Amino acid sequence: MSTASGIGVDGSDGPDSDADLLARHVAGDPTAFTVLIQRHRDRLWAVALRTTQNPDDAADALQDALLSAFRRADTFRGESAVTTWLHRIVVNAALDRMRRAAVRPTVALPTSKEGVILDIPDGADAIGQRENQLVISQALAELPPDQRQAVILVDVEGYSVEDAAAILDCPTGTVKSRCSRGRAKLARQLAHLRNPKADGIVVPDAPGGPG
Repeated sequence: MSTASGIGVDGSDGPDSDADLLARHVAGDPTAFTVLIQRHRDRLWAVALRTTQNPDDAADALQDALLSAFRRADTFRGESAVTTWLHRIVVNAALDRMRRAAVRPTVALPTSKEGVILDIPDGADAIGQRENQLVISQALAELPPDQRQAVILVDVEGYSVEDAAAILDCPTGTVKSRCSRGRAKLARQLAHLRNPKADGIVVPDAPGGPG
């Protein structure tokens, strides 16, 4: 696992490793699970929020996920990092809440490192920024769930393809394919936000597919 993204960094050589904390929780330590979650809560919250795009739904999904992890800790077999296991539970809970609640986007997403989810041009007024952010969020929300989650993990959250594959429990080639297809769709949908010309013609140049 890559250490750059935080996935796979369990500190397994020390007494306070993620795996040790989870084992202590299973053994009955009343504080171990809290310590574990406090260590990773920012990333877990970010993934829930990016997936649901709604703070209330993200909070509910995260609560569902943590309750599930708390109860199912004894099922962890150490075949992946504890953080990978936790992120997978959060992703599944967030997607499940979206399916059940038919969530639509209400918050903006940051710029993708791949350049597909775009920065708002400097000098744009606040109303224009908000309108563009809603367009971007809507475009991402309209991707098929598998493509959307791959793009969120790799392009928005910055996970490596290998880490995203571990979280989504699929081959790395599948993650690459989903990202490529998702980026191509986003590039077409968001072409009007990129490189607008004076005559109204837009030349999309986002990677991953034709404009």
